[in-house]
Amino acid sequence: MSWWAWVAIAAAVLAVAALVLGIVLLRRQQELRGRLGLDGRPPQTPGDAQAAVDGPEQPGRLIAFVANPTKPDVEMLRKEILVAVADGRMPEMLWLETSVEDPGVGQARQAVAAGADIVVAMGGDGTVRAVAEALVGTGVPMGLLPLGTGNLLARNLDLPIGNPLSALEIALTGIDRAIDVGWVRILDGGPGPVPARAGSPVAELDPMELDPTRWPTDADPDDDAPGDELSEHIFLVIAGLGFDAAMVADTDLGLKARVGWIAYFMSGVRHLHGRRLRALVRLDDRPPTALRLRSLLVGNCGRLPGGLTLLPDAVLDDGWLDVAAIDTRGGVAGWAQLFGEVVLQGVGVRAELPAKIGRIDHARARRVLVRVSTPEHVQVDGDVIGTARALSAHIQAGGLVVRVPKP
Repeated sequence: MSWWAWVAIAAAVLAVAALVLGIVLLRRQQELRGRLGLDGRPPQTPGDAQAAVDGPEQPGRLIAFVANPTKPDVEMLRKEILVAVADGRMPEMLWLETSVEDPGVGQARQAVAAGADIVVAMGGDGTVRAVAEALVGTGVPMGLLPLGTGNLLARNLDLPIGNPLSALEIALTGIDRAIDVGWVRILDGGPGPVPARAGSPVAELDPMELDPTRWPTDADPDDDAPGDELSEHIFLVIAGLGFDAAMVADTDLGLKARVGWIAYFMSGVRHLHGRRLRALVRLDDRPPTALRLRSLLVGNCGRLPGGLTLLPDAVLDDGWLDVAAIDTRGGVAGWAQLFGEVVLQGVGVRAELPAKIGRIDHARARRVLVRVSTPEHVQVDGDVIGTARALSAHIQAGGLVVRVPKP
C-alpha cells in the first residue's frame, strides 16, 4: 500500500474520532441543559441540580450575574437563563453588565445590596477580580463562569474551562469554600531611575538603601480588612513585577483574541533578551535581601494555562503568600533550563542543581516589600496596573467565599 493511501486511512480515522468526540460533547451539553432546565423542557432527572434551581423550599433565592458583554457566549447564556427564569425553572435572577468605566466592582456591590445569595462572575480574569473585590468580607459566595483567555482562578479551583454550562451547574449546586486573597499597593511609581550610589549593596544601581527608615511605613495593613480601593489592587492568583508583567503589557490584543493565552508566550519571546533587574526584597520582618532577577512573583496559587505550575507549594487557603524570584543567565540556554524547571515543578520534581543558569528560588511570607532600580511593569492576575519602583503585597486570609465542585 502506498504512503498516500496510509495518509488517507489515518485522516479518515481522525475524522471519525473527531465526529465521535463531537457527538459525545453535544450529548453532554444537552444533558447539562436538561439538568439545569435551560432547554425549554421539564428537567430530565430529579436531583440536587434541579432542587437547587427551582426547589419550592427556596422561594426567595436570588442569583446575580455580573457579565462582561464582550465575551463569547454571554448573550446566548443570558437569553437561555431569562427564559428559564420566566418559566419558573430557575429562581429570581439579577443581570448586571460590566462596562469600561466599571469592570464589575460596582455591579457586584449592587448585587449584594439587592440581597443576592450568590454573585456569578461571567467573563475573564478581570471580571473575576472586580467581582471578588466587591465580595471580599461580605460572606456572599462568588460563582465563576470562565469565559476569558487565562481563566486563572477557575483553573486553580478545578472548574471546567470552555464549558459554561458545566460551570453554571457548579455555581448553582456546588459547595462554598473560603479562600485567601492578596493585595498589592504601588508605593512608588517613580518616573526615573534611582541615582547610583558608590558602595551600595547592589553595585552601581541602588534600588533602596538598607536604612530601615527608607522602607515604606504604610505596608502594615490589617490582614483581616479589605484593601483600600484607592491604592490597592486585589489578586487571586499571582501578582508579578518584571519580565512577566512586561510580557502581559506587550501582548497584542488582536492576537490574544485569535489564539488565546498562546499570545502571551509569543510576546514573551520578544523580552527574552531584556535586562536583569536589581532589587531589594523584604519578607515579613526579615532583613532586606539584594537580588538579581528577571521577575518577582507573589502568589496565592500557582497553576497557569498550558499545564504549567509556577508556585508548586501555593495553597489557596493556607494564609501565606508564595514568593518566587525568577532569574536566568546565558541567553536562550538559561530560559530553556528555566522552562524545564517549571515543567518539572508541575509534576512534583525539584531540580536542586548547583550553579544553574535558569532558576526559581521560592519563599513564603505574609507581607512582601520590593524595591527596584527603575520603574517596572506590575501585573495582577494578568492585568497590568502600572509601573513601580516600590510595592508592597499582603495576604488577607479567608477573605473570599467561592463556589466550587462538590467532592
